[in-house]
Amino acid sequence: MREPEDEEWEDKPSYGDDSVPTQHWMEEPRYKQLFNEIEDKISGVLGKGEFEWSDRRVFDSVFDQSTLLALHKLMEGGEIDTLDFPIARGKEAHVFHATSSTGPVAVKIFHTTNAVFKSLSKYIDGDPRFGGLKRRHREIVNVWVRKEVRNLRRCRRHGIPAPMPRSNYKNVLVMDLIGSLNEPSPRLRDVTVPNVEKVFNELIKMISVMWQRATMVHSDFSEYNILWHEDEPWIIDVGQAVVEQHPSAREFLVRDVTRIVEWANRSGIKVDVAESLLRVIDDPAPELEPLPGLD
Repeated sequence: MREPEDEEWEDKPSYGDDSVPTQHWMEEPRYKQLFNEIEDKISGVLGKGEFEWSDRRVFDSVFDQSTLLALHKLMEGGEIDTLDFPIARGKEAHVFHATSSTGPVAVKIFHTTNAVFKSLSKYIDGDPRFGGLKRRHREIVNVWVRKEVRNLRRCRRHGIPAPMPRSNYKNVLVMDLIGSLNEPSPRLRDVTVPNVEKVFNELIKMISVMWQRATMVHSDFSEYNILWHEDEPWIIDVGQAVVEQHPSAREFLVRDVTRIVEWANRSGIKVDVAESLLRVIDDPAPELEPLPGLD
């Protein structure tokens, strides 16, 4: 997820005596009851749980009626026990460390009122998997979540390290946490890798496998969207990935290769965009073993 810029918050939070943000719709009996049922389980959204963090604007940024209903359903179904603390924040979503009956998971909650989704249609239009999309904002968000699930599974089916999606409902996605028990793995941009050339070659191989074997392109492949986990790169944020039939697929492919080449050059090795692109397109991509967990 890209480094967020400072954002203007449309709805300023209001705090009661217990410093818990409130919104007017939460006074409606239906939503008030649902909130009361899961309040103790969403301390990570309220900023008052076991783990300390300071930005309580997260609540108003993340929560609306649809999100409350989605979380309630996922908790009722046993997919999530608690939301613990935020681990990433971007313009389109917040990602939380969460706990499930089987251990830690990552919960990605997509914003349903963020105007940035107006720019996401270019990654959906032209993708034959998502034809006939209605132009309502909420529908775009829900399709985006389903698109991320399908792209994650497609990556794993072709042996590309990516989180395993566990479940999703409306604008909420539950997936494997890439990291340790209480801490996510760092992004590639935040670490110094021991062998830049080796990692670069691995990243080029990943792009090549995605293009030749999975017949898709990530479309935002950079050090911001790669986690460094157990001395290996893992890709995240694949909602914008498109299949090769997309009219802009080749343009996105060039952009992905360019960004990784720029990272490599900044990290101390000299590589060329044109040569790297030829490797992705022309050199035969290996057929990798699927990652576990797929049906």
